[in-house]
Amino acid sequence: MALKVSNRAGVSPFIVMDVMRAANERAAAGGDVLHLEVGQPGHGAPEGAIRAAERALRSERLGYTDACGYPELRERIALHYRGAYGVGVDPASVMVTTGSSAAFMLAFVGAFDVGDRVALAAPGYPAYRNILSALGLEPVWLETGPEHRFQPTPELLDKVEGGIDGLIVASPSNPTGTMLDQGAMQALVDACRARGIRLISDEIYHGIEFTGRAVSALEFGDDAIVVNSFSKYYAMTGWRLGWLVLPDDLRRPVECLGQNLYISPPAVSQAAGLAAMDCHEELDLVVAGYRRNRDLLLEELPKAGFDKLAPADGAFYIYADIGHLSDDSQDFCKRMLAQTGVAATPGIDFDPARGRRYMRFSFAGPEAEMAEAAKRLRKWLQG
Repeated sequence: MALKVSNRAGVSPFIVMDVMRAANERAAAGGDVLHLEVGQPGHGAPEGAIRAAERALRSERLGYTDACGYPELRERIALHYRGAYGVGVDPASVMVTTGSSAAFMLAFVGAFDVGDRVALAAPGYPAYRNILSALGLEPVWLETGPEHRFQPTPELLDKVEGGIDGLIVASPSNPTGTMLDQGAMQALVDACRARGIRLISDEIYHGIEFTGRAVSALEFGDDAIVVNSFSKYYAMTGWRLGWLVLPDDLRRPVECLGQNLYISPPAVSQAAGLAAMDCHEELDLVVAGYRRNRDLLLEELPKAGFDKLAPADGAFYIYADIGHLSDDSQDFCKRMLAQTGVAATPGIDFDPARGRRYMRFSFAGPEAEMAEAAKRLRKWLQG
């Protein structure tokens, strides 16, 4: 007799991880690979964070911490909002989490019930919809395009039939890198407030910006849930550390969920994260490298034939329309890896309905690899 497997486990794969596995298999077989598929910094944690972790390992017991995190880290995160956005944040509203992945889980479980409907942009980060589905929530697609700068708008919300309970926005976004400006964010905050929609603002790429300052939802009130992370700007992906800024009504419910689901975030990572928040000089040099990579690819990719690109305002991604080259982005990326050694992510990871004609390049790696990738792609497509 076959044992039961939960329907909630029947979510789509995270395709970029499959691409990374194929790239690693190629490398293990002796082939060369240029990694433009994975959305993680090519740089490691800042030196100050590493030194703080070493001190903590040698001098602290490193047991459980408060479920919401070290008080001094929560206070430092609150101070960050004053300095970066001019916004006062109560440290009691900050909850440190085991990466932004845990933050999304806590936010979704804390804010919504089974059957609730949560809107999100397509294209968008695939784990949003997969976590929502696994929790018994209904993802509601907002089909965005270049005319929307691949971002939700109040007008798109008005087109949704049946009403929605939540909206996820990401600025800068994955996979497109586009950002909401002050007016666009204000309009979404106001629209959600007027309609009784819980807004969740994914701000994990803040600090990696090229065309202006990223705007926080907290600049327009304290009723949104804000998610951030040490994985991107702070280059601490493997340390699994993130945070939430919660509205008053969710502080205690989400704390109780955190106590039971995770007990606490990792202690050594919190010690490192606290130090990382004062390493801006080193980290801004890393962002300057991303900018050089971005500028290089925005100049060179059109020469290879990728001439329909999203604006790439921030983060470290370029989203390319390849409809004139292929109507099967998964096959296209597979052939590209096999024939050029350049690994990139097919758009169906981010938009199952329309992603067959799109792909994503990550430019978080070394500049020399970006230049070599552009050279190979131009030769591959132009001869």
